[in-house]
Amino acid sequence: MIDLTGRVAIVTGAGSGLGRDHALLLAGRGAKVVVNDLSHAAAQAVAEEIVSAGGEALPVAASVADAEAVSAMVRETIERWAKVDILVNNAGILRDKTFAKMDLDDFRLVVDVHLMGAVHCTKAVWNHMRERSYGRIVMTTSSSGLYGNFGQSNYGAAKMALVGLMQTLALEGARHDIRVNCIAPTAATQMLDGILPQAELDLLRPGCVSPGILALVREDAPTRTILCAGAGSFETAHITLTRGAFLGRGPDVADALVARWPEIIDRSGDYVPEAGERQGRLELENAGYVRAAGREQ
Repeated sequence: MIDLTGRVAIVTGAGSGLGRDHALLLAGRGAKVVVNDLSHAAAQAVAEEIVSAGGEALPVAASVADAEAVSAMVRETIERWAKVDILVNNAGILRDKTFAKMDLDDFRLVVDVHLMGAVHCTKAVWNHMRERSYGRIVMTTSSSGLYGNFGQSNYGAAKMALVGLMQTLALEGARHDIRVNCIAPTAATQMLDGILPQAELDLLRPGCVSPGILALVREDAPTRTILCAGAGSFETAHITLTRGAFLGRGPDVADALVARWPEIIDRSGDYVPEAGERQGRLELENAGYVRAAGREQ
């Protein structure tokens, strides 16, 4: 059983929806929870639920898009409970329109809340976690980022950017036992009102996603995992690299690329690279270079 007794968690956007269920479940497993939301009343209500159930909670009203407010929230948390062990970057908004009709201000706003909001929160706890050699961070990505969704270019771009952020921070945090993962939820929140039929909304309760958060913040959590969750079902998504083929450097390479396209996209031997530099290494290997004794030959 996952036991978070003694752990301190910050959950953003926790006044309702997914964040509320995440906060309640973390508290139910023993964590002390900072309930963050734009609305103080909403944050206070969730904190009171946690306290009424015997837990400890601190409501904090702050916009994740405001770096100074986020830093103040982290300082208040450390002053109150001496540490931050867990960060769940959940806060988000929607401004859906087709790209042709989208105002650039709406594009920037969604990126500011989803991407920069997660950056602000993570930056505020990062050095603290490094100094303590412990941290569990979850980014909230989306199938819209992983696979695209009509009318959500701003949302999809921000959500896929969070995957890239996770990939690098997981590598940089490894030696400090900071594990960074993503969750891609499908849940009936205010964002989906009027979009899905009620029968589907009933199955997609936010609470069905929250067990995935527990799995990603436990002491023996994975790192660099993209966990998908909805309706009680869980999957993982992977960004893979095919084995490809060497085509040389002559004037007809583009034509050869088209001719051998099926071979290039063949996924039978694809794999998840351990880091971005592995792509270049594969390309050099395909070109006939072999690394031996620390040298190229």
